[in-house]
Amino acid sequence: MTQSSDTSLFVYVGSYTRTLPHVKGKGEGIYIFRMDRASGALAPAGDVLGLSNPSYLAFDPTQRYLYTVDEIDQGNVSAFAVDPATGALTRLEQHVSSEGDVPCHLSVDPSGRWVLTANYTSGHVVSLPIRPDGSLGDAVEIVHHHGHSVHPDRQESAHAHWISVDPTGRYVLVADLGLDKVLVYHFDPEYGTLTPNDPPACDLPPGSGPRHLVFHPSGRFAYVINELASTLTTCAYDGERGILHPLQTLSTLPADFTGHSTTSAIRIHPSGKFVYGSNRGHDSLAMFAVNDDGTLTPVGHTPTQGRNPRDFNIDPTGAFLIAGNQDTDTLVTFRIDTATGQLTPTGAVTPVMTPVCIVFYPR
Repeated sequence: MTQSSDTSLFVYVGSYTRTLPHVKGKGEGIYIFRMDRASGALAPAGDVLGLSNPSYLAFDPTQRYLYTVDEIDQGNVSAFAVDPATGALTRLEQHVSSEGDVPCHLSVDPSGRWVLTANYTSGHVVSLPIRPDGSLGDAVEIVHHHGHSVHPDRQESAHAHWISVDPTGRYVLVADLGLDKVLVYHFDPEYGTLTPNDPPACDLPPGSGPRHLVFHPSGRFAYVINELASTLTTCAYDGERGILHPLQTLSTLPADFTGHSTTSAIRIHPSGKFVYGSNRGHDSLAMFAVNDDGTLTPVGHTPTQGRNPRDFNIDPTGAFLIAGNQDTDTLVTFRIDTATGQLTPTGAVTPVMTPVCIVFYPR
């Protein structure tokens, strides 16, 4: 049975398999599920076991290949071929060095020729060439961030946490939690090189801890979720010059919340009408409506029905959202009201050990 002949799509979930300072990994690798497009229910469809902290996953533009970091000291990046009929993954090589420690994020450029990787602990970002068969070559560009910010424990040095090419394909942006900056590089898709832009970064308030970023479908706005401050910053984006202009910063937490919480993931609805961010501690999804000028209006919070929602994602049609609760080992599915952005639990709760990243195939 082919993917086009039924009502389901595949969902891939990365997990922590080893213990790190912030987590006791209980997973065994990458888990594959089939999601029913009508109900949002997940059914197991396979797995790839024996991996080392395959925490973050990314497809190439053709979705023939899936790439994952090995989030460990002296980290690696691995490549898999995807069977479009069954969703099965075939490993293409053992691994390629990420040229740094604890790689926590990766993406593939629009040309499908480069994997870009952010190494959290060492503050390195790298570009790795993709060969014609989908396997990876050794890094051709290695950029080391330097500096620190105000938080004594979390910002003692650079900590690159997210990396991706912008909608124009001309610039690479990097959210560095340790520097309180989103750095911008000119990107050469022919050679994979990264050259600092002018200006080289967008500065965020001290102690923000920028973690992840999403672009509006129009390409005119970017939204940065700040882990340490539990805030979300709206930026206007000049795609011609690769410049971010902060417009607004809002809390992701209710005004009366007094406990400890940090943010993690941020996603935008395919319609561009809603932005969501996850709170770890408050254990909720913060929901925002997008205004005509790109700014946001808070529209409430929805509990994720578990602890430490490290990641969540929205299916390609915008009908469902799946939240991964890292510390309670569950995936929880919500139906999205496409008129209001509100989330309603479907009742589908799927066990997965230490889920970290959720991606859909096909997008």
